[in-house]
Parts: sequence; C-alpha cells; structure tokens
Amino acid sequence: MQAADGMSITPNTKNITNPSGQKKKAVVSIYKPKTPAAISTALIGPILRSNEERHRHTDTQTPIKMSDNERQEEAAPDSKISADDGRRYWSSIDADVNGMLGGFPAVSRIDLRGSRSFLAKLGLGRTKGVKAVKRALEGGAGIGRITQGLLLDVAEAVDVVEPIAKFTAALEGRPGVGRIYNLGLEEWRPEEDAVYDLVWNQWCLGHLTDQQLHAYLKRCGAALSRDEDGKVRGVIVVKENLSTTGEDMFDDVDSSITRRDGSFRRIFEEAGLRIVKTELQHGFPHELYPVRMYALKPRDV
Repeated sequence: MQAADGMSITPNTKNITNPSGQKKKAVVSIYKPKTPAAISTALIGPILRSNEERHRHTDTQTPIKMSDNERQEEAAPDSKISADDGRRYWSSIDADVNGMLGGFPAVSRIDLRGSRSFLAKLGLGRTKGVKAVKRALEGGAGIGRITQGLLLDVAEAVDVVEPIAKFTAALEGRPGVGRIYNLGLEEWRPEEDAVYDLVWNQWCLGHLTDQQLHAYLKRCGAALSRDEDGKVRGVIVVKENLSTTGEDMFDDVDSSITRRDGSFRRIFEEAGLRIVKTELQHGFPHELYPVRMYALKPRDV
C-alpha cells in the first residue's frame, strides 16, 4: 500500500485492546511507516501542508480563515475525545477475546504472562496457595479478560468498571467477581467502604482526557489499602500503548489518544503519584506499539 506521497506504509490494524468507558485500542499506528524518517511525514504531513497554505496567503496579505477541521487539528489531542463516540464504537464490537484484541487473540497469552511477571516483582502473587491481594479493581474491564485470566488468580475478589453492559454480562455471578460498575472511568467513584490492594488499568486510559485521567488516578490513589501504621499498601498499575511519534496521537476511529511516555509521567506527577516500578512488555509482534507497565503509589508514601 502506498501513501499519498508514494511512501510505503502498512495498513492500520486498530483496536487491539479492550475498552473502558473508555476502551482499549489496538496498538498499531494510523499508518505504520517502514522507516523512522517516514513517521513525521506520514503523521504530521497534512498539518504541515495546511500551515504552508496559510503562510502562502499571509505573504500576499490575503485574510486567513481557518476551517473547523484546521482548528481541530491545532487543538490538544485529548480535547477531541468523545465518550459517546468511543462507546458507540465499542458497542459494535463482539464480546469475545478476538473483538477485545482487534483480531490479535494470540497476544492475550503473551500479555497476561508479562503482566503476571510484573505483579510478581511487586510481591503481588500467590504464596503457598494464599492470594496476596484481598480486593482488586479492574478499570475498563471489557469482557473480563484480565480479571479472569490474571486478577482472580492473585485476588480474593475483583470489582470491575466497564461502561458496555454486554461485555460484563458473562461476569455476573462469577465466583470472585464483586461489584460491577457499568460506568465510564470518568464517572466512577469508589464506594465509601471500598479499599483496594490493586487497581489495574490497561488499554483504556486513552479514552480519558488529561484532566479526567488526573482526577481518576487521584480517586484510585485515595482508595488504596493501608497498613496499620497508615502506610499505603495498595498499588495502581497502568499498562498502555506508547506513541512513538514524539507527540500524543488522536484516533478518530474509537475516539481515543495514544500518549507518549512523557505525557503519562507528567500526569502521574500532577496526580500526586510516584512510579515504584516500570518496564516494557516484551514478546508482542513488531508492528504493534510498544506497551509499558507502570506501578504507582501516592508520592507522600
């Protein structure tokens, strides 16, 4: 396949992941250029051409009128997110692993293995059959792929947040599954008695604006469990795709953004969280975005 400028590109295979009011999206770029040099041309070329056209009119003293599309191009990527558009998209997706992972079901095994290893390094696993986590929360749970494939192995109970009710239907009444909140993460509020040793968020936070993500992480931090001495015991895990273009990228297919590592770190800092451990997921197909895991705790701990 050829881009408009003749550059060779690989078609996008979007939506490799599950949602959450918010939804989880595949990890393939809009057009995956075959060389690093092609990245800026493929992704920002149209914007540069618009700017060049504007400058040309400026040189001839012709009044400039920006179209609605041009204004939106200049807006912050997260300002384009629409929860309604995201939910409409995910409501059209099949409630199975293939649907959640955008046609990459084989990725699930690799993904869960990497996540299990990450939790073990945090001391959150099973010791002689005893689960280390009393209660966990999965944000953007979708059909419960992670809840059933990982979290119930390490936690006595798991609450889930997922706005698409058809995705959580199979979790109703399942042993170990606690409260099911059919809400977006931006709407969810922890119950007064809710205390979590682990809050897991994966392939869903791109459906939140920066402001919504900041507020959501603050709520998660306030709901973490504490030891008798008041020290926070619980941990928040974020596992998300990373943009490789040097900027956050908006995806108008499912109305979400793919953030840079730096954007995540900035938001964590602003939300009063510190990174206690982070590492990249290994073993995914090379055409997918890099995926990074972050373990977070309140900064005052």
